[in-house]
Amino acid sequence: MCLISFAWLPGTPTPLRLMGNRDEFHARPTAPLAEWQDNPDIVGGRDLEAGGSWLAAKRGGVVAALTNVRDPQLTVPPGAPSRGELVTDALQCNDIGAWLTTLSQGEALRYAGFNLLVATPQRLWHLHRGREHLALSEVSPGVHGLSNADLNSPWPKLVNVRNALEQGFLNKDLPQAGLSPPDAFPAWPSAVLRAMQNPQEAAIKALPDTGVGLELERQLSAAFIIGERYGTRATSWLTLDAQGKIDITEQRFGPLGRFVGETTLTLPSDSLEPAS
Repeated sequence: MCLISFAWLPGTPTPLRLMGNRDEFHARPTAPLAEWQDNPDIVGGRDLEAGGSWLAAKRGGVVAALTNVRDPQLTVPPGAPSRGELVTDALQCNDIGAWLTTLSQGEALRYAGFNLLVATPQRLWHLHRGREHLALSEVSPGVHGLSNADLNSPWPKLVNVRNALEQGFLNKDLPQAGLSPPDAFPAWPSAVLRAMQNPQEAAIKALPDTGVGLELERQLSAAFIIGERYGTRATSWLTLDAQGKIDITEQRFGPLGRFVGETTLTLPSDSLEPAS
């Protein structure tokens, strides 16, 4: 994915609400959100070119999401594995904490730059592999944003979608207090979806400088990128409840932002049941 906004409220009925956009070349072969035939406990989209995924979930209450880090100066090792494999590995490992610790101690340097989020109903980890540092942390309760830099880097589109999520709560102190009744966010997902699918580009003076040139920087500054060859391929959102039940929806788009389909699935804590 290239843009994520999420509310992490451990100890509440809905510990995680997450929404994100996947930006990619339209020609890149992709499988839509579905149960994985080689592992029916997992649902997610799949990259059919390099393997792996950008967002997927596992029965029992595990979620993994990935963004790339955009930094032309970051040295990528020869033969680096696909970053999408990290999502698959996160959902298939037996000890998430130990696996992430191994990555943070240097194993992650085999990959190009990335951010990896891994969540259970009780814990949410963030692993950042950038040019300047490699770091693993547990995310603090609250509303956060993630794009192609570190967590909560104040890029205009990240700030906009994070604010949309935060403002959706009835009580603005809820994200900080960690207290959330079931109806704390009655506008979910519509309030965040509008911000996530906003095609407006940022003003030049507000653009980050990631080394890709002004024209591309402006194109990539939109939350929802519309293009003939490259653009937002999917908007996905999910909720993870305290018992491990996961509801996940994916909207898919073709060239120039043309809507091509929507899928919703439910992963109960004990069995897989398609919702629609």
